[in-house]
Amino acid sequence: MSANILIMPGSVRLGSHNRRLASEAMRLLSVTEAVVTRVDLADYPLPIYDGDFEIESGVPQNAQLLAQRIAAQDALLIVSPEYNASIPPLLKNAIDWASRVRKVNERPVQPFKGLVVGLASASPGRFGGQRGLEAVRVVLRALGADVMTQQCLLPLAGEGFDENGRLTDDVARSSLESLCDKLLDTARSLSRHG
Repeated sequence: MSANILIMPGSVRLGSHNRRLASEAMRLLSVTEAVVTRVDLADYPLPIYDGDFEIESGVPQNAQLLAQRIAAQDALLIVSPEYNASIPPLLKNAIDWASRVRKVNERPVQPFKGLVVGLASASPGRFGGQRGLEAVRVVLRALGADVMTQQCLLPLAGEGFDENGRLTDDVARSSLESLCDKLLDTARSLSRHG
């Protein structure tokens, strides 16, 4: 059985190590039978979440579109940098807005509820973004996502890729391959759309 998997980097910076790590995950997953897509948060610009804005103007269309994409998936792979030992504001804001979407095409929806989520991070530091992923994990679990325990960390990310964007760190490569395999297996077994 096929599975729909969305890859979402938590950074829009062109030189981002996390975008490179997301590309590696995309390469690994695209040779499977999964239907793999990638979302760029730059394509979904959103105001900072504000309850008054939501009351006055409703949920922005970009949040509705993002929530619709997430809701159509069996699994989500978030590849996120760590900002001050936590979640980057861009990613947190996107999650916050998408979580406010209650209907897609007039049907009730909770985009993250029951969604299988894998986490990965690349960081120039020696912890590989681990603390940031712990914060992401707490938020997604609160929204009802099935966040996998297994994750991929790439410390010292500035030295982690070759000139073609391939991982040179053997531990991280093995970890990413294992994470992608587990994400695919879990998505198949817990498919929300099967």
